[in-house]
Amino acid sequence: MLTTRQALLVSTVLSLISLALSTDSPIDARSSFSPGLANSGREWVWPAADFDMHYSYSAPAHEYAPGHRGVDLELRGDNAVVSPADGKVAFSGMVADRPVLTISHGDGLVSTLEPVSSTLVSGTYVNAGTVVGVLSTGGHAAEGTLHFGVREDGSYINPLSLFSDIPRAVLLPCC
Repeated sequence: MLTTRQALLVSTVLSLISLALSTDSPIDARSSFSPGLANSGREWVWPAADFDMHYSYSAPAHEYAPGHRGVDLELRGDNAVVSPADGKVAFSGMVADRPVLTISHGDGLVSTLEPVSSTLVSGTYVNAGTVVGVLSTGGHAAEGTLHFGVREDGSYINPLSLFSDIPRAVLLPCC
């Protein structure tokens, strides 16, 4: 059983983690960030210049379980979408009811941007920050919202883990 002090400490730590992962503030894509642990050799940039985080990543319990396999970014103003890292276009076309752009970044990392209309064809090399398309409509996300997903070796990961501006949670010793 936790003492009052221990419960307060746990509550404070959880609040700090929640604050660190807060999505209330806009993030400027023109600033690039060093990657997180998932890919220490590559620089990642946000796929849009001005946005609010609309919906965060929610890992599924297993491969076929429900979850949200990416983040939704509500774009403000410019609808241009940029490549989040250097890579090669792996797919550009329609999937179900929406245009999808998939970029392979090497080392098993693949990003998916949707709904994004693009004139790029598979095999086109792109640099981080290069405009690769424009926000379109369709899919699960609300109108004006870009879905940004990343897979590592075939499994979805939280795209936020690739940006070092997200502070790592550090659990302090208890008692």
